[in-house]
Amino acid sequence: MPPESPPVAAPAPDASAPSPPHQPGLLELFLAFAKMSLAGFGGVLVWARRSIVEQHRWMTAEEFNETFALCHFLPGPNIVNLSVVFGSRFRGIAGGLAAFAGLVGPPMVIATILAALYARYGDIDVLRRTLAGVACAAVGLLFAVVFKMMMPLLKRRDVTSLVILAAVFVAIGLIRWPLQIVLLVAIPLSIATTVLARRMVRA
Repeated sequence: MPPESPPVAAPAPDASAPSPPHQPGLLELFLAFAKMSLAGFGGVLVWARRSIVEQHRWMTAEEFNETFALCHFLPGPNIVNLSVVFGSRFRGIAGGLAAFAGLVGPPMVIATILAALYARYGDIDVLRRTLAGVACAAVGLLFAVVFKMMMPLLKRRDVTSLVILAAVFVAIGLIRWPLQIVLLVAIPLSIATTVLARRMVRA
């Protein structure tokens, strides 16, 4: 009889395999978006990307760009759409409601108080200068987050996406063409080029 073969050792787990992303709970979603909204002077997008991508690592930079692009083309404020889509992705409808409540709840209370104060003291010259300075900081933050969102495209050297990005910027920002007409052309073109590129990679 042939000698018994030694037992086959079980393959060691691949240490390099990426671990699944942490699944935030309802309270964690509410608190995370509440912090974003309270810190988001001049716009929440900057803080939302920092929290979701860099701090909690709930999404990669590419996933955040894709999700925000979807929310950008949906009716309503972009960041509100993002909170609902993001929360629903992890915890369903309840998660979407928790993220939405965290995003709009605290700022609504603060904005109501500030509106009452502004109605009473809005004519003060010092206050107007302060608001002008805040506006400059908000523009700087917006430029910073736009640059960060462009980094995945630059790293992939996706020339086609960068060309479409530049064309949309020129059409809307410089030539002042209507937003709806530009998007009706840009969205199908973006989808077509992405599908074509993936087919060429698979071929």
